[in-house]
Amino acid sequence: MTPTPDLLEALQANLAILREVGLRYNAAGGNTTSDARIMDSPEAVAALNSDMQELVQEQLRVILLRTKQTVIDVVTVYQGTVNAASTRSAEILRPAILANAPGIIVVHNHPSGDASPSSADLAVTRKLLQAAKVMDIQVFDHVVVARGAEPLSMARRGLAGFDDPLLRFST
Repeated sequence: MTPTPDLLEALQANLAILREVGLRYNAAGGNTTSDARIMDSPEAVAALNSDMQELVQEQLRVILLRTKQTVIDVVTVYQGTVNAASTRSAEILRPAILANAPGIIVVHNHPSGDASPSSADLAVTRKLLQAAKVMDIQVFDHVVVARGAEPLSMARRGLAGFDDPLLRFST
């Protein structure tokens, strides 16, 4: 389906409103946690979310980032089951829009102990990258953490559409 000019205009107007709400929210001292930590590696992401390795259910979080990849806030977007955490791109991007965050990192856990992304993980990430591009939000990575495993960076591995070297963490 090709979006009509009217639909695109309405989406742009909605985006402008949401960004303004985010600006006002932050100016009023919103409920964000200022954190000077720089999220420049999957290890930094895993360290910030170290409690996720012990969870018995999948959970998906969004790390809201400033331009220089410093943390604005970490928001839990979805609490799943033992082996699934499915959510829509809109739900993942909503906290970034409300906080006027120019970038995000998505992180979720695998209680199984295997950090390998599932086909569903890859599909959700592909859709997210497309939606974020339209919303002018940079998705730096989608990191999967699991107990006893190294964090897996989809960006570093060039998975799910992270094929642009500018989107990847430095190696």
